[in-house]
Amino acid sequence: MAEVVPFRGILYNSEKIDDMTAVVVPPYDIISREEQQSAYACHPNNMIRLELNKGGEAGAQTDTPHARAAFHFDSWLSEGVMVQDAVPAFYLTATEFTLAGRGHIRYGIIAAVRLEPFEKGVVLPHEKTFSRVRSERLELMKSCHANFSPIFAMFSDPQHRVLADALNVPSERPPEIDFVDGNGHRHRLWRLASPGLQEQISDALKDRRLYIADGHHRYETALAYRRWLEETVGPLPEEHPANFAMMYLSAMEADGMVILPAHRLLTSVPGSLRQRLLEQAQGYFDIKRFSPPETGGEPDLAPLKKAMAAEGKETRFGVLSKDGANPVMLTLRSGMMERLYGDRIPSALIGIDVTVLTELVFMKMLDFDQARLDNHELIGYASTAEQALEKVARGEYDIAFLLNPTPIEQVKQVAEAGLIMPRKATYFYPKVISGLVINDLHPERGSR
Repeated sequence: MAEVVPFRGILYNSEKIDDMTAVVVPPYDIISREEQQSAYACHPNNMIRLELNKGGEAGAQTDTPHARAAFHFDSWLSEGVMVQDAVPAFYLTATEFTLAGRGHIRYGIIAAVRLEPFEKGVVLPHEKTFSRVRSERLELMKSCHANFSPIFAMFSDPQHRVLADALNVPSERPPEIDFVDGNGHRHRLWRLASPGLQEQISDALKDRRLYIADGHHRYETALAYRRWLEETVGPLPEEHPANFAMMYLSAMEADGMVILPAHRLLTSVPGSLRQRLLEQAQGYFDIKRFSPPETGGEPDLAPLKKAMAAEGKETRFGVLSKDGANPVMLTLRSGMMERLYGDRIPSALIGIDVTVLTELVFMKMLDFDQARLDNHELIGYASTAEQALEKVARGEYDIAFLLNPTPIEQVKQVAEAGLIMPRKATYFYPKVISGLVINDLHPERGSR
């Protein structure tokens, strides 16, 4: 059973921070170096100094990023830039955004959730993680003793009952936080401090499984942090804050639960291997080549995107190379994965696009090993085809593979089967922003 409880969140002090747009950031794993630098320049109290500190600041007492993050966190608390709530609360949020010309609003609550190992089936993952990222995030938690970003998790609620009463709150009172971020997304937040409403929400979630949508590294890091504490100080009391992790929870059937594709971008792929790729692909895929635009310049991606989005269950990939070749679409031949891998890949995984890309293209055709797949510095991601094309055209990456988005039902089926998709199989959009609420894990301060 999922134990979902309110907690005493740490929030920016509105008396000192009057523009939340200047201090929030996306989750650490999608922040580029340019965006990191921009966030540093945006405001001296920007969350980037906690979430992804670069260290080495002028006049710094230490050059290590995690020590600098801890220094800023303690300073902002002592100076009142951030303030911890006096009573536990759930934090209801609304994220409004537009995608493909259609407006959406996604509601969720930020809560503390008791940590459970995956094998218990209470909190279910669906993706692999990068070992180096887990290690880096653990060192940050050891230094700062806090969850700076919530884990994004979903629960199944076809009848929309879990948050039914909570969603009356926006019509009853104005939000305590209301701003539009740099992407044009509007964010609002309300504290839910009523014990009756809190109990109702907790009870409604007791019999639900929680599916991690985004934040697998953060959840695994929270488990590792708890183990580290137990090894350091001994067994922890049941209500110790390290037994919980901050999560953003939303119904998977809710409006605004959107999955975008996570296009793959590869570096360190030599030209000879790129040229041989299409020769090898002829044995497994039907190949469609797209003509260059009549006016010259960069390839027109519209025909490729339209062809990839066509109806049908076939696995399709778009391929973009820095060699200047025109876009290509690979369509997997029927039954190919079953013939090649049917004896070792479970049926719930074998037809998923990212499985095909990882097993057939990366490992078989490009001869990648697990060490190569686990090196996050050699694999990049983009959520739009245009972003992927731009990065390849600039020479940042050698080749890009465009994918269709993974259906949310596949995510649920894989998680319930106790299986794991390849890394970054999904890109839930928009990401849950960092800086709305922080969960304090320091037992002397206490978050519950």
